[in-house]
Amino acid sequence: MSLLEMFSFPFIQRALVAGVLVSLCAALLGVPLVLKRYSMIGDGLSHVSFGALAMAAALGFTPLYFSIPVVVAAAFLLLRVADSPRWNSDAAIAVVSASSLALGVLVISKTSGMTTDVDNYMFGSVLAMSKADVGLSVVLCAAVLALFLLFYHRIFAVTFDEGFSRATGMRVERYNALLAILTALTIVLGMRMMGAMLISSLVIFPALTAMRLFQSFLGVTLCAAVTSVGCFCAGLAVSFSWSTPVGATVVAANLALFLLACGLAALRGRRGR
Repeated sequence: MSLLEMFSFPFIQRALVAGVLVSLCAALLGVPLVLKRYSMIGDGLSHVSFGALAMAAALGFTPLYFSIPVVVAAAFLLLRVADSPRWNSDAAIAVVSASSLALGVLVISKTSGMTTDVDNYMFGSVLAMSKADVGLSVVLCAAVLALFLLFYHRIFAVTFDEGFSRATGMRVERYNALLAILTALTIVLGMRMMGAMLISSLVIFPALTAMRLFQSFLGVTLCAAVTSVGCFCAGLAVSFSWSTPVGATVVAANLALFLLACGLAALRGRRGR
């Protein structure tokens, strides 16, 4: 079957629309998160999202509507912990991540069984994307992109020099909170396809790849966006052709491109000597 024919399947169409939007949002947010050393917060939120989705399934609630406020609240908590000098932020995030993951597994094991549900939540499934999920993803991703573009210059300032930004009267905490909320929304939306164990890779890999190739914030941001969308499309196509899990295939595509970027950066460094 050709690649063009695969787009005749409704579940592939839904996965492509939602996946491209989520990949784009994750890449744009990943650049400031990595530069601010907040990338572990994305990983922690993915595990909180897993626990929230498990609770929603057990209580009979709509997963996305239940998970979004829970993960947004967790984002504020993890952001406060990361900024507090009295806490070991890495240890605190690890505690929240492990606790949420364990809670989710326990809830699922006592309600609907372990095998299929855990696989879908932890590693994602394109078949889990309904029309309602895609519709909500489009609306929320559009909001994330609009807010990122609207506050781009302020996010840039807060990312590189919080002290100077605060001295100029900018409310740094407000924009850090905005970044946390947008990240929480993106993590929740991407969970249905990528799963709790893999969604944070959409945040981290494109940013790291772009940083090997470009120096400016704008260049890194644009490259990360193109990289993320391209790797998702390539991973989806390979997954369909070879019958491999979508989430893992997308991560493998990101890893391959990251290694290639590292090789190009090393080669460029040798030539510059």
